[in-house]
Amino acid sequence: MAGDSERNNKGTTLESWVVPLIIVIFCGFTYWLTTEFARMPPILKRGIQPSDFPQLLIALMLGLTALIVWKDPIKVNEKIPNPTLIAIGMMVIFVLLVSLDFFFALSVFCLGLTLIWKKRSWMTFLLVGFLVPIGVFFLFDQVFEVRFPRGFLTNMWYG
Repeated sequence: MAGDSERNNKGTTLESWVVPLIIVIFCGFTYWLTTEFARMPPILKRGIQPSDFPQLLIALMLGLTALIVWKDPIKVNEKIPNPTLIAIGMMVIFVLLVSLDFFFALSVFCLGLTLIWKKRSWMTFLLVGFLVPIGVFFLFDQVFEVRFPRGFLTNMWYG
C-alpha cells in the first residue's frame, strides 16, 4: 500500500511538467513564426489573414494543454521507453534532413518508424517508407496544388 501512495505522489514532480513546458515553448516559437507572415491588403482579403489560422490552432493547443494540466495532470510512474526515445531522436534527424529535401526526410522517418514498430515485412517496409511519402507528395502537389520547398528529389519533379 505504501508503494501506491508514493507512486501517486510522483505526479507533482518536475518530470510531470516537462511535456506541457515543451508544448508551450513550441507554441511560443511557432506563434513568433506566424508573425513573420505577409499581411494581405484589405482589398484582397477574403476572410482571414494567412497568420490567423495557425495562430488559432496554437491557441487551441495551449488551451488543451492547460486543460490537461488542470483536469488530468501527467503522472510519471516509470522511465520513458526506448522506442519513444528513438522516435524523438528520429524527429530531430527529420528536422536536420529537411534542409536537404522534405520527402527524403519523410521517407527516412517513415522507414525508421517501421523499424521501431518491428515490422519486418518487406511489404510494410515499402508501403510505409516509400509509398506513403510518394502518396503525400502527389496528393498535395496534384490535388491541392501546393508546391513544396526545393530539394534534390523535388527538383527532379519540378524541373
